[in-house]
Amino acid sequence: MTGVARHSIPQGPLEPTVRPATQGMPPRQILELHQVSKVYGDGTTVVAALREIDLKVNAGEFVAVMGPSGSGKSSLLALAGGLDSTSHGEIYVRGTPLSALSKAERARLRRRAVGYVFQDYNLIPTLNATENVSLPLELDGVKPAKAQRQAKEALRQVGIEDLAGRFIDELSGGQQQRVAIARAIVGDKALILADEPTGALDSVTGEEIMAVLRRRADAGAGVVLVTHEARHAGWADRVVFLRDGRVVDQAIAQNDPHSLLADPVR
Repeated sequence: MTGVARHSIPQGPLEPTVRPATQGMPPRQILELHQVSKVYGDGTTVVAALREIDLKVNAGEFVAVMGPSGSGKSSLLALAGGLDSTSHGEIYVRGTPLSALSKAERARLRRRAVGYVFQDYNLIPTLNATENVSLPLELDGVKPAKAQRQAKEALRQVGIEDLAGRFIDELSGGQQQRVAIARAIVGDKALILADEPTGALDSVTGEEIMAVLRRRADAGAGVVLVTHEARHAGWADRVVFLRDGRVVDQAIAQNDPHSLLADPVR
């Protein structure tokens, strides 16, 4: 991969840069949206957020989703993460149909398989940075000492290991965003859903976070990024364009932030 230099990106054992177990093997599907529609309201107040979306994401694939405000990008991520239910169609995560799961089962699937970066962070103010990152692991039965070790490694990967003991109200907006990203990447998540994860970050830190997400994909995760930034979409393998709740175009990126959308797919 060419483009931005990688020497400033933290390295660590949780993020191998090759996937020997899957190299040369058929792709393993992590996420599928099949004819997914989402409608809010009723009668004269109906708003169609998504319309008959078909989308597949394989293990090791980094997909960026772009489109104007109101095009359905955040709704797509909320549905993919099981935070909301479809009005029509089906969503599969690692082959499991989300409609077949109870609310508790969807929550368990998210803890074990899905890392989610929210626009508003969704951090717990009474916990420090390490505790916010380790909490999903502990809820899933990981022993606290091990969960906190993994949490501190995730904080190191996003460049704020020195803030591990700080409470959320002691952190800037950008630092809080990095805690939220660390929480999404901690553990061995099969799918990472990131909704504008660099909105509160400066351009240099934003590029470093893109490199972290790229490395998660290189390690075998499926990554879906919602972004308005073309330079960030350039880190992806594929870019999906939404407008008025529909997929209107796709493009194959070159894994190069400086060479975006070289091969459009119609």
